[in-house]
Amino acid sequence: MAREKEEEKVEKRPVGRPPLPDSGVSHLKREDTAAKYPVHVAMKIDETLPSLRTKRAFEALLGAFRGGCDRNGFRLIHYSVRSDELQLIVEAKNRSALSRGLQGLSIRIARALSSVWGRKGSVFADRYDDRVLRTPEEVHEALGDVFEGIDRYSSARYFDGWRGVRPEERGDEVVEPRTALLRTGWRKCGLLSVDG
Repeated sequence: MAREKEEEKVEKRPVGRPPLPDSGVSHLKREDTAAKYPVHVAMKIDETLPSLRTKRAFEALLGAFRGGCDRNGFRLIHYSVRSDELQLIVEAKNRSALSRGLQGLSIRIARALSSVWGRKGSVFADRYDDRVLRTPEEVHEALGDVFEGIDRYSSARYFDGWRGVRPEERGDEVVEPRTALLRTGWRKCGLLSVDG
């Protein structure tokens, strides 16, 4: 009887990697996704690491993107490299393909950056954060959040949705969107302005 009461007192903890303090990333079960919805992803690097916005780090990231941009139902459509974070717009045929694609991309990124920085150890501060985009308004907002204008450390230069700006030819580190929401649906909300 005493043993049963003792077992009842044992706190049930969630399975998986424990959240880091103040990481801002939820560790609840992720929202399901489907092939028709794009996904906005944020991947934060450890705060002790150098900036991602250097020529060598950016070239390493481009190599990682090339290797992982179109694999097994996962597709990298847009990206923006911040000093301590990657903002991505991706497509995936389902949640499993999204998870596997981002895991593979994370490994490529970590290896490439570790090589540039001559270090070992983890690169990312926590697991990625994602948001499934289900409406034209959500896609429009996410595109504006990812790009923040035309920046050489992003795929914004390939984007054909800027008001009054012609896009460059798409690089091989990203692929064309397949979802209707990313191809044309978001345009119902208007083109993006370079000035924000």
